[in-house]
Amino acid sequence: MSIPDHHSRAHVIAQALPYMQRYDNKMVVVKYGGHAMGDPVLGEAFARDITLLRQSGVNPVVVHGGGPQIGKMLTRLGIDSEFRAGLRVTDKSTIEVVEMVLAGSINKEIVHSINSEGGRAVGLCGKDGNMVAAKKLERTVVDPDSNIEKVVDLGFVGEPAEVNPTVLKLVLKEDLIPVIAPVAPGPDGNTYNINADTFAGAIAGSLNATRLLFLTDVPGVLDKDGKLIKQLTVAKARELIEDGTISGGMIPKVETCIEALNRGVEGVVILDGKVEHAVLLELFTDRGAGTLICP
Repeated sequence: MSIPDHHSRAHVIAQALPYMQRYDNKMVVVKYGGHAMGDPVLGEAFARDITLLRQSGVNPVVVHGGGPQIGKMLTRLGIDSEFRAGLRVTDKSTIEVVEMVLAGSINKEIVHSINSEGGRAVGLCGKDGNMVAAKKLERTVVDPDSNIEKVVDLGFVGEPAEVNPTVLKLVLKEDLIPVIAPVAPGPDGNTYNINADTFAGAIAGSLNATRLLFLTDVPGVLDKDGKLIKQLTVAKARELIEDGTISGGMIPKVETCIEALNRGVEGVVILDGKVEHAVLLELFTDRGAGTLICP
């Protein structure tokens, strides 16, 4: 390595130091999913980033999804999958596959990736240590013919009713990195599949996390000219939803961010998981890498 290369690296480290100090011993929850989770190169970079966060004094917690992988497994097993109101209908046979894929193969793959990079990760789900209690998700839609609201039964699809972070705090105290699958038990004894974004928001709120990072397939919230909006207040975000700037699938994402802030998270960031080292760019540089939403 040449002298200029050494100087460049030293300069980068010196620039990152104040940000490392800002997040020292702070909770950072990362929701991991989308294309980043299916790309081996990006997956390796993500595992390295999470390991570096822990070694830098940050307390990272990973919550992951796995919709595409669930879909592939259901197809392999010959189980038909139906969607209503934008959500997968989860019957008894489907929830068994969901739990197997999320809390099994995907969870352990992420754990292994982090451990391979020198981290110490452990796989968990909402069932472990009674971490998350679920309740059945109720979703209403308007019938286009009658214009009457109808309740859609999604089966074993739930949402967090209560979060007990005791087991997470014990794991973090031992310098371990929790990797959590979004399945949890309901009061009826059944297992429920929970949207990973919603699950991550509930986990982050229970830990009073300094940051909740949503790794998505887009750079963040864009203005009407397609340019990235670097920072938003909750009031401004609601205004952009009202005027149509925030539309389509970004609306539930932003609403989930607002809910996480209401639960006690200090700031929520929507950023592009397809960008290598997006997590480090967001936390350890002055430019950031996505859209920060604050109260």
